[in-house]
Amino acid sequence: MKVAIVHYWLVTMRGGEKVIEALCDIFPDADIYTNVYDPSHISEKIKSHKIYTTKINKWPMAKKMYQKYMPFMPNALMELDLTGYDLIISSESGPAKGVVPAPNAFHLCYCHTPMRYLWDMYHEYFRKSNAVVKFFMKKMIPNLRQWDVMSSNLVDHFVANSHYVASRIQRYYNRKADVIYPPCDIDRFISNPRNPQDFYLFFGQLVGYKRADLAIEACIQSGRKIVVIGDGKSKEAAKYKKSGLVTFTGRVSDQEIAKYLSEAKALLFPGIEDFGIIPVEANAAGCPVLAYKDGGALDSVAEGKTGLFFEEQTVPSLIECLDRFEKEEALFANRQTFTEHVQKFSIQNFKNSIQKLCDERIRL
Repeated sequence: MKVAIVHYWLVTMRGGEKVIEALCDIFPDADIYTNVYDPSHISEKIKSHKIYTTKINKWPMAKKMYQKYMPFMPNALMELDLTGYDLIISSESGPAKGVVPAPNAFHLCYCHTPMRYLWDMYHEYFRKSNAVVKFFMKKMIPNLRQWDVMSSNLVDHFVANSHYVASRIQRYYNRKADVIYPPCDIDRFISNPRNPQDFYLFFGQLVGYKRADLAIEACIQSGRKIVVIGDGKSKEAAKYKKSGLVTFTGRVSDQEIAKYLSEAKALLFPGIEDFGIIPVEANAAGCPVLAYKDGGALDSVAEGKTGLFFEEQTVPSLIECLDRFEKEEALFANRQTFTEHVQKFSIQNFKNSIQKLCDERIRL
């Protein structure tokens, strides 16, 4: 069976690229297609495959400005010649699924999320854009939405990384999707000893929808210490630091992340994520997660076993959750409960699930 893997762009190694690595293990002879490719930031495992790009890869500053070229990616994808491939697996959160398969090929789309800047987060992106970008957004987004919906008809079967994303696929594309959780390297956290200290942890980019502000304000107002790990700058950083309760680390190494997860009382996860691999890593380290009750956290956190949920994205609601957690903290002392919970997010479970699905669907 000849296999093609289509990924939106290969310019960094994040969650989507970890999925590609796992797919490379399942299909060691697969070819990879992408819009933009920067080999200096991509793993050796991915680079060992034949990698083909669309015409956009040759455009000026493509490796840095690739997102600016997004309106041109639909046509570039449709120009790719995938004749001769029996199985096409598209990895979708930017434009990827819009390739044209051969009549007898099977197209499986692993969807991290329908493009958020076209749909549910459009207005947030629009508000934060300058006048020039807003002008082009008004002109281009309607056509991109039409293409996004129409290109879903080129997919034979959708797989979502969470039930939250599956519901968004149903809403925007009117398609059902199986749920297969993305691969998480849980083994590098499971073996670390747990040694809780007197601080909470927020881990993620300091951007609006992550809601770092909510985690920080809840800790300051309740007199609790918090360590904030992640890229970006908070406009309120100076004010927060004056409290003496907030520590900003910026980006840290993988070893430091594991150490913080082993020592934090709990991870605070106040945003809405499509899946959110950080709560899984925290649970693998035996660290409870206090999460807003929405999005992918509903899949990744087992309430009362590996964490707690709070009902509203407000400071009082999170503080109430913090108080409840500290009263019930002894419930989260059984490391085995955490270890058993995270097995369904392992790399091997992802590989087995994808392989089984491909065997079943292609046989049909």
